[in-house]
Amino acid sequence: MSSFVIRSVRADEWRAAKELRLAALQDPVAHLAFLETYEEAVGRPDSFWQERVQRGAEGQTGAQQIIAEGPDGEWVGGLVVLVEEPGAVDWAGLLVEEKQGHIVGVFMLPEHRGCGLTDVLFDAALEWAWEAAGVERVRLIVHQDNARAQRFYRRMGFVPSGVTVPLSGSDDSELEFVLERELHP
Repeated sequence: MSSFVIRSVRADEWRAAKELRLAALQDPVAHLAFLETYEEAVGRPDSFWQERVQRGAEGQTGAQQIIAEGPDGEWVGGLVVLVEEPGAVDWAGLLVEEKQGHIVGVFMLPEHRGCGLTDVLFDAALEWAWEAAGVERVRLIVHQDNARAQRFYRRMGFVPSGVTVPLSGSDDSELEFVLERELHP
């Protein structure tokens, strides 16, 4: 574990970010975890990836993309923390009532799952949300059938808020999980 580095991405690392995202979208549960498909993502122009990484790069305040980097420089996992401001409407059409962090795009390569690396990644994301972004609440949205992810989020202290987000065009829905700063150890 000590040979891994957990850090924010740099703006010029869009190629590695694209590679990690494409790997995530090929995961067997990607259809439960992500709102885009591999086919959609692979067809996006380089400018899309450059802009996406720039918005969440080190030093930005509205979002932060945090990655786990192996000793060989390979990115083995990552996530993004978005800052949502009160009065905004989120991707699901819900009104944001307070300044909060929103964790999205969580992924760890299968061979690195279960060793505690995702815990460390989440700790870094929460630290950034609490300290750099100044939020008091962090949320994430998880598919109703993604039991593995729900178990992990509960273990990290997240609890269901009772908010359910229906997915258009299906009977499926997603559940909001939240973590309040004062409840985080």
